[in-house]
Amino acid sequence: MAAEAKVVVVPKVQGPLEIHSVVLPSPGPHQVLIKQFASGICHSQLHTMHRSRSAPEVLGHESTGEVLEVGTEVSHVAPGDTVMVTWVPRTINPGDRIPEAARVELASGEVATCSNVFTWADHTLVDEGYVVKVPSTIEPLVSSIIGCAVMTGAGAVENTANVQAGDSVAIFGVGGVGLSAVVAASARGANPLITVDLDDEKLAFARRFGATHTINAAKVDPIAEIRALTQKTDRATIRRETVAGADFVFDCIGIKKTMEQIVPAARTGFFGGESGGTAVLVGVPTTGVELDPLDLLMNEKRFIGSIGGSCSPDRDFPRYIQWHQEGTLDLESLVTERFGIEDINSATAALEAGEIQGRAILVF
Repeated sequence: MAAEAKVVVVPKVQGPLEIHSVVLPSPGPHQVLIKQFASGICHSQLHTMHRSRSAPEVLGHESTGEVLEVGTEVSHVAPGDTVMVTWVPRTINPGDRIPEAARVELASGEVATCSNVFTWADHTLVDEGYVVKVPSTIEPLVSSIIGCAVMTGAGAVENTANVQAGDSVAIFGVGGVGLSAVVAASARGANPLITVDLDDEKLAFARRFGATHTINAAKVDPIAEIRALTQKTDRATIRRETVAGADFVFDCIGIKKTMEQIVPAARTGFFGGESGGTAVLVGVPTTGVELDPLDLLMNEKRFIGSIGGSCSPDRDFPRYIQWHQEGTLDLESLVTERFGIEDINSATAALEAGEIQGRAILVF
């Protein structure tokens, strides 16, 4: 079946987002046609909106919905199933078919594309590789942010860093991704669990999700504060200084300043006994970064990246759904704003201005 859809489009020429009425065709062999319930509004989409392009693009990469029709080669979902859409292949192994990019033919004849999926739309047509079957009992709206915000933040803690009970953790940026990292670190038993931001209200909000300490980087030096909270007076560095810093430091923002703060905020090495801490880049960077190579070398620190929380959605989504159902992951509180598709420009403007405390969603 074909489906009429309203789709948010980034025009070829810089300007406001546009809402297009289109007809999505019947699914190809490996595609799934989905009627959507809700979609997350991710900060990384602002990068797409502001960069130059040679053709229109479609946006959004986390959602919940109901399957309307599947292609002839699709076997893991069927019409009527409740699903989540994400931008990471649900499971992939060497030799597997690589999921296809998304494309939408506009009424003008132009084709708007995305490298994976589009979920800022009341209906979407995506490759089966990005579609995860979930129980019909999920909360259909707030669970839409599992496909990016939760996966990226919580996965960075669990999969990329493998934080263990008693590890000290510091998290820079407590938006939707950062708060998801807080939830996972708290569930893992991290202590202390330190959050860093520029907004006292956001920091107070982070305590509701498990933060034990908060630092306003607009008022104090966050590196010095983190080191003061994590001193190990019985251990010394190669320079005979007291070991200090968090075992794991996560940058959930990705700007130059925070990228350059997370390495010095990581724990220094215990000379001859223990390597230094790990700085994990989670937020999407838009600039270069300068690091102190002597700090990395002398303290045996690590600076690593985490894309999509190193997640395998088929494996990880059931756990995050269970967390929500058990109360570990309070998605109702994490989703702080809801918009209709016609308000998408207001939503992205609020996101860019830092006015979204947790995560915003589009409700269809």
